[in-house]
Amino acid sequence: MQLRSKRAYLPPGDDDGHRILVDRLWPRGLSKQKLGDVAWIRDVAPSDALRQWFGHDAAKWDGFRERYFAELDANPEAVAALRATLSPRGPNTLLFGTREETHNNAVALCEYLSAHRAR
Repeated sequence: MQLRSKRAYLPPGDDDGHRILVDRLWPRGLSKQKLGDVAWIRDVAPSDALRQWFGHDAAKWDGFRERYFAELDANPEAVAALRATLSPRGPNTLLFGTREETHNNAVALCEYLSAHRAR
């Protein structure tokens, strides 16, 4: 299974494959029509408290990942719903709304799913 992350505001690419929005909130100013054909699995997003604590501060990245992975471990139903949405054959692109492209929940979620393939 191929996983990648991409900013939701960027136009869809031919190599995106199956596109899944993994933010709790819909990206501001982006219509559903403009975003296109995407699945939205909001329950795998970090809690509001964790998202606000992190604030996309790179210095908190390791702590964010640790806390986020613990939230995902405690919410196997949401992870299972995401896994059920993923395409086993083609690429899967996890979409996020933030401008921060290297320290965000979609990047962490790709890492989590890759490390927990057997679950």
